[in-house]
Amino acid sequence: MTISLRPLAPQDLPRWLDRSAAEYATDLVALGATPEDARRRARESLDRDFPGGLPAGGHAVFDLVDAAGGAVGYLWIGPDTSDDPAAWWVWDVVVDAEHRGEGYGRQAMLLGEDYARAQGATTLGLSVFGFNTSARGLYESLGYETTSVKMAKPLV
Repeated sequence: MTISLRPLAPQDLPRWLDRSAAEYATDLVALGATPEDARRRARESLDRDFPGGLPAGGHAVFDLVDAAGGAVGYLWIGPDTSDDPAAWWVWDVVVDAEHRGEGYGRQAMLLGEDYARAQGATTLGLSVFGFNTSARGLYESLGYETTSVKMAKPLV
């Protein structure tokens, strides 16, 4: 199966922002945040990167589109938080649950690399939650290397 990137239509951004915030909050809860704190943190993050509901400079959100023209997930990519304009970041990549295991994640990452390279990027980074072992395996198989590890232990 082959996919392509289709820029998210402006009228679809509010729906996508809600989805992205909900998915991020779910991950934060899985790490131990309260649902209220997770929702707040997710919304603050998106408000920073999408001021007024629009992507900040250089950021782009794409639908991952299969050969039949249907969306199977999304990719959010853009500059990282450093002052280096050639350093880019995969802010979020999601393949819808019913399409996982079909190679779409790998294709999305390769298309993201091509897009970033075309924008002048020389590096592409990302973060992955420690519990997401399948994503970690995918990124490692694509040549991404661990650059830092954040660890925690509950003291209950």
